Amino acid sequence: MDSTRRRQPPADTAGDPDTADEDAKLFWERHYRTQRTWGARVNPLLAEAAAPLHPGAALDLGCGAGGDAIWLAQRGWHVTAVDISTTAVEGVRERARDLGLADRVATEQHDLARSFPAGRFDLVSAQYFQTPPPLLRSRVLRTAARALRPGGLLLVVDHGSTAPWSWNQDPDVHYPTPTEIATELDLDPAQWPVLRADMPRRRATGPAGETATVIDNVLLVQRTAR
Repeated sequence: MDSTRRRQPPADTAGDPDTADEDAKLFWERHYRTQRTWGARVNPLLAEAAAPLHPGAALDLGCGAGGDAIWLAQRGWHVTAVDISTTAVEGVRERARDLGLADRVATEQHDLARSFPAGRFDLVSAQYFQTPPPLLRSRVLRTAARALRPGGLLLVVDHGSTAPWSWNQDPDVHYPTPTEIATELDLDPAQWPVLRADMPRRRATGPAGETATVIDNVLLVQRTAR
């Protein structure tokens, strides 16, 4: 969903799990209590990937303000929108209801390090699923890949560069490439072939209306029919 959600490169290490979980909950709850509307628009790379698809069941990991979930629902998808933040989940539920989409958007609160939504999906979207608090991200994304129906798609879009409004302005930060992300996922290529792994540039808009050219790291994986 919206690119306001995740501004840091992925962290796949954690110290004390209970402390890390609580830190993540507090971080994102605080974030969405102060920024509830900015970014409530579809991420362009999700729109590009999903526009030609036949609507089915979609899972939005880290739904944030709900821009992606609402966009998908408006196009006939049945969406499970998941976030660790109670404020984010309640906001998406209210927005879906106000738009007459309550029957197409199911919201669930999950700490994805601890639990994962049930079901099988035709599309799993992980848009900027990156977080300052530690997260075993590769494990979550592997679980997401296994939750795909045959022919289903896992779309992972990450930051590939530092925008002027990014939280982390460390000039030495490393953004894993799509190939590195695929290697971390360690999925059987015979069952989850990579359809796309590239680093496109686009013009992005920040929270104060500023613009900059940014790089996105894009990985698209499909589960085979077998």
